[in-house]
Amino acid sequence: MTGQNQSSSRGIDPQASAAGSNSADMQGPLSGITVLDMTRALAGPHAGMMMGDLGAFVIKVETPGTGDDTRGWGPPFVGPEDDQESTYFLSCNRNKSSIALNLKYSEDKETLTRLIRQADVLMENFRTGVLARLGFSTERLHELNPQLIVLSITGFGHDGPESHRSGYDQILQGEAGLMSVTGSGPDDPQKVGVPIADLLSGMYGAFGVLAALREREFTGLGQVVRTSLLAAIVGVHAFQGTRATVAEETPVALGNHHPSIAPYGLFACADGHIQISVGSQKLWRSFSEGVGIDASDPRFATNADRVAHRNDLIAEIEKAFRSSSVSDLLAHLESIGVPAGKVRSIPEVYEWEQARSQGLAIDVDHPLLGNVTLPGPPLRFFDAATEAETTRTVHSAPPQLSADAEAIMGWLNERESHPPREQDSETDRSRTAQQQGVQS
Repeated sequence: MTGQNQSSSRGIDPQASAAGSNSADMQGPLSGITVLDMTRALAGPHAGMMMGDLGAFVIKVETPGTGDDTRGWGPPFVGPEDDQESTYFLSCNRNKSSIALNLKYSEDKETLTRLIRQADVLMENFRTGVLARLGFSTERLHELNPQLIVLSITGFGHDGPESHRSGYDQILQGEAGLMSVTGSGPDDPQKVGVPIADLLSGMYGAFGVLAALREREFTGLGQVVRTSLLAAIVGVHAFQGTRATVAEETPVALGNHHPSIAPYGLFACADGHIQISVGSQKLWRSFSEGVGIDASDPRFATNADRVAHRNDLIAEIEKAFRSSSVSDLLAHLESIGVPAGKVRSIPEVYEWEQARSQGLAIDVDHPLLGNVTLPGPPLRFFDAATEAETTRTVHSAPPQLSADAEAIMGWLNERESHPPREQDSETDRSRTAQQQGVQS
């Protein structure tokens, strides 16, 4: 299995020429932005990876010896028996460079201080107060660099009566209400199949950083952006939230069916399951006529009627579907204009031509594993005048622990000896990083 994008070698090559390292393939909307990623696990690393995908120079600061927690999360592990890599770590650390620093040691603390002075963004997801105890309070960070954007991701928020609690994805899926509306029914709470609280808080965090970078263009000053796993889940409550706050109802899990639209969900057929989405009265007429359900049945006359008689409707639909295969039903429903789909396994998604056409599988060259295929960035960019695609196509593999320390220090020394002019534009602030051979 191979992705469609070009692969690249590891993140920093201090011997690379300026011309080579400034090639168009290495650019992106955030080219010239330097990010210190001090996070671990998933929420923060996902935010850092999003920045790297968009062209930022992301320096991942890790603990010596062990590195990011996710380096040890498995199985599965891949690679040589004596030097294996966690596929979990590989999922959230592409397009980064790694340096290991022990912040209990004065020398490493000084290195971090120097990096902070040269950075645009610092990301951290320590428990509230930990970074301050290490000597890098918010006040100290902005004393070192008034233009610095600080992203802080916590479990329950940085303040409030429960801000001290450790935040892990599954705990927050339950505490923030998501598990109460996920599962086969009200007595079967289930978590989502991916760490959605972590991923969403990382996405919100990256979004907040971009807003802060934009505001810095006018104020010349950085600021602190805070989000949490709790906030990220509540932020996507959507109609379930207003059902509680406005309608004063308590949403419950309904399995694979929509609480407010019917038919809209997963249905059994001869050789598996198929999903349909009948979101309008016009679609209902097309669907009912197309599969042989009596559209005049008063139980199914309106969407509200169909929701009220959901179990009867499911029985009628599965009766109509029971002798047809998934492939036959998909073809038939497409022919009558009814949205439908099948349930794919994760490997099937990466083999699917439609997913591959969107750049959702990329190839990278890993120094230990060779060529590997990773999930690709979800954003694409196009020239407004010509419609030519300008999406970045060269990506670097997730780094081995502190593999880039020497090159990062070389970049840092160069930056300090030749600081950018004050009047330089935003995208010039870390151009030297690319001139040192950074494939950000």
